[in-house]
Amino acid sequence: MQLDTQQRAARIRLLLMDVDGVLTDGHLFNVPGPDGKMAETKGFDSQDGIALQWLSWYGIATGVISGRVSPATEERARQVNMTYVYQGHIEKVPILEEIRVKGDVSLEEIAYVGDDLTDVVVMRRVGLAIATANARPEVKRAAHYITTASGGAGAIREVCEMLLQAHGKWPDILKKYEAE
Repeated sequence: MQLDTQQRAARIRLLLMDVDGVLTDGHLFNVPGPDGKMAETKGFDSQDGIALQWLSWYGIATGVISGRVSPATEERARQVNMTYVYQGHIEKVPILEEIRVKGDVSLEEIAYVGDDLTDVVVMRRVGLAIATANARPEVKRAAHYITTASGGAGAIREVCEMLLQAHGKWPDILKKYEAE
């Protein structure tokens, strides 16, 4: 039996994602620091951030697996209460397995959001594979769901809302903010 996206989302206990092109629009900015050395930074979507915090309220852990190492990513992960932060890993399957064991979750209970080829190997192993609207065509073909929003422009907010809806928690969020 083929599971639909809603059924897959209802089983998710852990949301993992890539960073550049998923949490950001993929642009990297090199800016000079006070010492004259270049520092890399990137922009993150504020609506993605609050939605990631909502997941933590309802026991859905979050984390990133990124090929790049960036202090901006580390700080963003701290701000939004991420459980797992793995940077500097373009070979992501061993990290996925390490996180799965640490988190005591099955692959079916993990969702992964990606946009580029290095993400496909993870997407093929998890219970809910998600590609951003700006993802490479090969990544979209491996996905169970493709966001309407691009990375860095609300894609993660869209995914978080889908998960909260599937877990029956979205009405709680709307009620909390008197938006029902």
